[in-house]
Amino acid sequence: MYSIETRSLTKSFGNVIAVNDVSFTVKEGEIFGFLGPNGAGKSTTMMILTTLLKPTSGQALISGFDVMTNAKQVRENIGYVQQESTVDEYLTGRENLLLQAKLNHIPKKEINKRIDDVLELIELADKQDQAVVTYSGGMRKRLDIAGGLLHRPKVLFLDEPTVGLDIQTRRKIWEYIKKIHSEFDMTIFLSTHYMEEADNLCDRVGIIDGGKIRIIDSPANMKNAMGNEVISIVLDEGERISFLSEIKKIESVKKINKDGSKLILFASNGTEVIPKIFQISSKLDVKITSISLTQPTLDDVFISYTGHEIRDDDSGFNRKREHAKMKRLRA
Repeated sequence: MYSIETRSLTKSFGNVIAVNDVSFTVKEGEIFGFLGPNGAGKSTTMMILTTLLKPTSGQALISGFDVMTNAKQVRENIGYVQQESTVDEYLTGRENLLLQAKLNHIPKKEINKRIDDVLELIELADKQDQAVVTYSGGMRKRLDIAGGLLHRPKVLFLDEPTVGLDIQTRRKIWEYIKKIHSEFDMTIFLSTHYMEEADNLCDRVGIIDGGKIRIIDSPANMKNAMGNEVISIVLDEGERISFLSEIKKIESVKKINKDGSKLILFASNGTEVIPKIFQISSKLDVKITSISLTQPTLDDVFISYTGHEIRDDDSGFNRKREHAKMKRLRA
């Protein structure tokens, strides 16, 4: 049985289609990632899966329970950690977890043991009696995750779990996510716009953009499908149509993406392709400003399927707009 299954899931806000005919499955015990820019539909999908939003059409099942008709059973089987911290900074770490335990109706005789266990797991036992206002951003996120674990869910949802954290803290959170996955053998569904995060954590990744899923596969398979190497070429201003046409004839070149004056080639043998590129440029009098050869990354995969890089510059605006929209819907 799948932990998560969606069938033609769609969510519209007026004329805007936030989630567009999305279908996918997540196996039990898998770490599955939704990778895409802010505004791609990641959080909207997650809010449907956690029963916080109703889909416009389609179906979603969590551990076999329909999010529409069996919402209570779904909530009993999931943990949900939002992008923004929900802990009360004027309570201590332990007091926050006691509150979460009561909200989740955990039996009184089990509460202290469960809190002790999760505090030990996230390495906050020595800070549990300090007010959260004294905690760092990473500590608060770990406490948020601990709150989502108290009732021992079958599926844990993590919405942008490391957004806003520095790279060192982000890597530490990755370690805790792996530790939680190993300790509880639970299914984890996370959304992210960090390529390295998806590559580091996920068994499989679904690339989502504009509300649509572009591809689902393991990070390794995605990168291997691109070709053995990536050649990036920056051209001087001028005619490029004939140059591009000639490059397409090179047998080892599997795919070409265009991004302004930059060409990104996915090739099976880059060291052989590069001399041929220079021959073509010389023949057509096309000036190459720079050229580089690298191994494919998830960035390359994302560009290949969406035609653009993940946009980080407007992330703050999109997050604020989306949170304001969700608050209005729940009001």
